[in-house]
Amino acid sequence: MKLEELPLHKDIIDILAEQEISELYPPQAKALPYALQGDNMVLSIPTASGKSLVAYLAIVHRLLNEKGKALYVVPLKALAREKYEDLKFFEKLGFKIGLSTGDLDESDPRLSRFDIIVCTSEKADSILRHGIKWIDKVRVLVIDEIHLIHDPNRGPTLEVIISRFKALNPKTQIIALSATIKNAVDLSEWLEGKLIQSDWRPVTLREGVFYNNEIKYDTGKNVKINGPKSKSLDGLVKDSIVNGGSVLIFVNTRRSTVSVAQKLSSLIDKTLSEEEKKNLEKFNRSTKRGLSELTSVDEKLFFCMQKGVAFHNAGLSSSQRRAVEQGFKDRLIKCIVATPTLAAGINIPAQRVIIRDLWRYDPNFGMYPIPILEYKQQAGRAGRPRYDKFGEAICIAKNEEQKEQIFNSYILADTEPIYSKLGSQAALRMHLLSAIATNFVDSIDSIYRFIDSTFYAYQSEVNTLKDEIDNTVEFMLENGFIERLNEDKFMPTLFGNRTSSLYIDPLSAVSLRKALEKSNDKDTSPLSFIHAVCSTPDVRSLYLRSSDTWVEEKLEKSKDEFLLEPPVTSSEEYEWFLSDLKTASLIEDWINEVSEDMVVTKYNVGPGDIHNIVETVGWLLHAAREFARMYNFECVSDIGDLIIRVRNGCKKELLNLISLNNVGRVRARALFNEGFRTIGDLRGVPLKRIAEVKTVGEGVAKSIKSQIGESIKGEDKELSEFNK
Repeated sequence: MKLEELPLHKDIIDILAEQEISELYPPQAKALPYALQGDNMVLSIPTASGKSLVAYLAIVHRLLNEKGKALYVVPLKALAREKYEDLKFFEKLGFKIGLSTGDLDESDPRLSRFDIIVCTSEKADSILRHGIKWIDKVRVLVIDEIHLIHDPNRGPTLEVIISRFKALNPKTQIIALSATIKNAVDLSEWLEGKLIQSDWRPVTLREGVFYNNEIKYDTGKNVKINGPKSKSLDGLVKDSIVNGGSVLIFVNTRRSTVSVAQKLSSLIDKTLSEEEKKNLEKFNRSTKRGLSELTSVDEKLFFCMQKGVAFHNAGLSSSQRRAVEQGFKDRLIKCIVATPTLAAGINIPAQRVIIRDLWRYDPNFGMYPIPILEYKQQAGRAGRPRYDKFGEAICIAKNEEQKEQIFNSYILADTEPIYSKLGSQAALRMHLLSAIATNFVDSIDSIYRFIDSTFYAYQSEVNTLKDEIDNTVEFMLENGFIERLNEDKFMPTLFGNRTSSLYIDPLSAVSLRKALEKSNDKDTSPLSFIHAVCSTPDVRSLYLRSSDTWVEEKLEKSKDEFLLEPPVTSSEEYEWFLSDLKTASLIEDWINEVSEDMVVTKYNVGPGDIHNIVETVGWLLHAAREFARMYNFECVSDIGDLIIRVRNGCKKELLNLISLNNVGRVRARALFNEGFRTIGDLRGVPLKRIAEVKTVGEGVAKSIKSQIGESIKGEDKELSEFNK
């Protein structure tokens, strides 16, 4: 179908023409008439089949014809950035596009200026908790990756966002985008929307199993691959790259991503031309320039990238992951070895996807097979529109029996149905408190009605949840989150309101309150507060290894600093306490300026893990500071300083210097060691002198001068002469 056949404004068609889009894919042609007339919809089609464009066009068409706003909700920050960049093309129509993935403790009033807002599901939930005034102006709500409603962590939040929008603004058009799922009809009936379901792809997908140097395809065709039988992965990778393809390999552990990438590096290096090697060297140099600290992980990654291969996992920092993704998109990197998180992330298709591991280890269940939906998501990354005539998804079997098992259990199988995860205590605690705190519900009957509007209730009887709901309400009453107005009505307390707006688990709030009340009668240290927040359910503690005997030694040494009593050594809670202490020790090392590489080695984590722990602990410390205003005002200042130290990874003496833009902990320490203890010490200092400080350089020196309000006229020329 041609775009001109749809009732779209000419300016929209012109913008799409600039993107070389003039014709619709079959699923798009089927979906758009319903989307453009404002119907609710579930679009369940494979990766790269054009789901997002349907949502974009529904948004801009509706907002051109009817004043209002649109909210585009995604599960990941990286995905939010990608959708934001896509939607920026429609700014030519006069729309203001906003991106919001950050602070969950504010209503973000700047968002009222934007017409189209891209945000994560947590941010969308946070916006609702802060009672935004423009909720009735939202004309279109897009929920991307709605099949994640099945995820125990993200699912309840997605479900509650949709349920509350349906109640608060019934006229909002809801467009849900999904991978192909077995019970998509359930989602469409719950949303009272049209279901568009298709297996069509712009690039044909061939799925197969590799064993004994031969690929058995679902097309009935068998193809031989050259190479030693003992190195089946090598043969599959080389076969694709020498024929101009690119490869994504999915493995089940972070360690495997690194080891497999390193093993493949010499093989892939031999396929590169001299020009490709020079381009990779240039790419690596530019990537390194953005790093303040070089870790052993960086060194391994840059070594692999120079050979045309990279690894990708959650242990990498966001800048490292972006570099890998960009290098692959630019076709500099020929192969990425990744954990499955990449399959649910941003759009980086490859000509051939190799799924090496169909089993995963779980500490509770041992090795178990991955879900079919996860396999289909990984396989769906195969086939690059505009580059490939077909894509290939290939699993590796160890024997003939396993080959047939994979073929029947994954390639020929339907994906599993998805189910609501709202019924857990953790989910009910978070979302029922939010509903009461925002006056969305105010009685047990209104709570039941709210739950009755959810996907959970569509799939099962609310009566099965009534005991859980009653227990959750009792928990909130007992711990002072809500109070009774009379026999039927509830109202939130100040503590309940603050817990909800801070977007933390009510159990975390109880734990922090207990710690702060104890801090009234105790001398505290940074570790006191760091350990208190690391002990909350909102912080995912580090795994305790058998070699971590030092943690118990630290417990003994620091026992007088804890605000939460250590459990007896024979109890089950003792090991959890040690895990929390290990996590707190990482943060303590971080704020004492232990190098990033030493932290990586000591705690067996990646730079991305450090960032995630720092971000979460910083957020919980912010919550602790807010509760301290209520329960121990004297420690508000100390916690405030600690928040800045955690955010920047520095000692207290650097707090003044660290407030300068472009001055991280490494540069601040270098300046401090040169005698510049405060910003005031930098006033009147020649530009050349500041630039000479290790890691600072000319550009940062100029930035510092500008920030302290000093001119660099004359000095700039002198510095240029010096550099010559």
